Amino acid sequence: MNKNLNPLNWTKKQQIIGGAVAIVLIGGVTTGVVNHANHQAKERKIEALKNKKIKLCKVRDEKARNLEKTNEADSKKLLDIAEKTPTDKSIKLAEDSILKVKNAEVKKEFDNQVVGIKNRVKLENEAKTAVSNYQKDAMNQNKYKTAQQAISKLTSSYSKGLKDSLNEQLATSKKQSDDAIKAQQGKSASDSKAKTADTNKQQSGSTEATNGNSNNANVASNTQITANNDVASGSNSYGGGSQNNYSPGGSNTSQNNANSGSSNQGNSGKNNSNSNSNSNTNTNTNTNTGGNGSNTNNNGSNGGNNNNNQPQIRYVGWVSVDGVRRYSQTFNALGEAQSYVDATVNSAEVINLGFEHSIRYGVEPA
Repeated sequence: MNKNLNPLNWTKKQQIIGGAVAIVLIGGVTTGVVNHANHQAKERKIEALKNKKIKLCKVRDEKARNLEKTNEADSKKLLDIAEKTPTDKSIKLAEDSILKVKNAEVKKEFDNQVVGIKNRVKLENEAKTAVSNYQKDAMNQNKYKTAQQAISKLTSSYSKGLKDSLNEQLATSKKQSDDAIKAQQGKSASDSKAKTADTNKQQSGSTEATNGNSNNANVASNTQITANNDVASGSNSYGGGSQNNYSPGGSNTSQNNANSGSSNQGNSGKNNSNSNSNSNTNTNTNTNTGGNGSNTNNNGSNGGNNNNNQPQIRYVGWVSVDGVRRYSQTFNALGEAQSYVDATVNSAEVINLGFEHSIRYGVEPA
């Protein structure tokens, strides 16, 4: 080793310089050591802060996740309430809770559920209204079909109870409507029969009155004929044989006398045969006994009563809709007119009109 490097061989000056250098070197080393220690401490502090920050972030994230779960659970709960009791308030609470949900997919799912609830409520309200409208006008088949269609749209499981109730209400109203229609048809048929019977009775009374008048006229005519025959018979009377108009030794029988009006002229022992327009069968025998014989006058036989001058009665069968006669036809017989009315009233077209219009019908003389 070089002796100059040995500190023991140094001069005093060299020792002083060497000592100074040593102090400097020692100070530098010490400073370096201190600086290194400080750097390590700083790094440890930074690491600690970093770890603390990470820990705080984890805690915050955990809280956020827990809050999200809570918000989702609250939204589900409120949505269930809105499904079972879909009032404006329950739906609004569910919508407000969904605003707190951060998960986009979950939020979209909840929003779609709210839309479904609102649509279901709309369909339920429409079905309720349709059934109510039909109940107020149960004879209207169009309203019945509308109610059926509205109820068929209630496909949600939450609407099952309401759907069953509305179907029951609809069936009850339909049965009441059918019963009312049958009762109305029965009453109409009964009224029609009663009116027909009354018409027949009136017609029968009219016919009897007409026949009575005709018979009275025939009686009067026959009375006149009898009187005329009496006159004719009187003209053949004689007294004491002063005037004998008969066949010798027997009876003088007149020919058939058909009298027209009240005129009947007898000739001596012979009566003229005249036309009687009433053609009534009248047999009047007038026997005149004279001093020398008898004179028998038989009034002629006339045919039956032919009322050819009686007017032909015709009948009109009619059916009106809202007071306007839409169907009518004239017949020669009452039964034909009644059959026409019955067939028209019971036709599908008139029955359908009856659901929305007032139907009346009848038979009357033309």
